[in-house]
Amino acid sequence: MLINLSNHPKANWDQLQQKTAEAQFGLVEDLNFPQIDPNASLSDVILLVREYVEKCCRMLAQAEKDKHHAIHIMGEFTFTYQFLKEMEHRGILCIASTTERLVKENPDGTFTTTFNFVRFRPYFEF
Repeated sequence: MLINLSNHPKANWDQLQQKTAEAQFGLVEDLNFPQIDPNASLSDVILLVREYVEKCCRMLAQAEKDKHHAIHIMGEFTFTYQFLKEMEHRGILCIASTTERLVKENPDGTFTTTFNFVRFRPYFEF
């Protein structure tokens, strides 16, 4: 199972990212990334991290035991950092999606940016 903890649901991923996730992890479950109040203290963020760590651990506990599991996390930096520290401590693989950024200048001077999925990269090694 791959838990997709981001603001980008699997349904909006390009085909390569979806197929890669399914080939590596089987089932992909979306878990919306929480809204982080910019005025929140670090203590507030850590409390929210603990809530999401428990949610993810419950989801993984219900997943098939003989499969490869991970959490795809992309979002607000302080939450992500604290979440990753906790998951590394628990021995749970966390990954990021890498993309190629393509920028096209339009005739009117505006820019169109496209991000093409390349691969999943682990945040840490065990």
